[in-house]
Amino acid sequence: MELFFIFVVMRVIAKKTLREFWLKHKDAEQQIKSWHREVDRAVWRSPADVRTEYVTASFLADNRVVFNIKGNRYRIVVKINYEFGIVWVRFIGTHAQYDKIDATKI
Repeated sequence: MELFFIFVVMRVIAKKTLREFWLKHKDAEQQIKSWHREVDRAVWRSPADVRTEYVTASFLADNRVVFNIKGNRYRIVVKINYEFGIVWVRFIGTHAQYDKIDATKI
């Protein structure tokens, strides 16, 4: 009996949200595009896989992850469904804007 493993490549949902943000914050454009490209090609089966690539990422309840962009000037909060390979962008903003939200509930 042979075992086959299916590796699901992640898919970022809401590139439009990212695009709208980088159009307003030109200094973050290249880093957001790089983050999107990296995540869109990633194969993450668990938070440990994310941690391997993003050591500064913060992990919250309900599979939410906070990524620091441009030296922590900006933050992206996502919710990840590892089984289906989906990364939902729940928030993108400045560090100051992030401080005003509850990232566990967005």
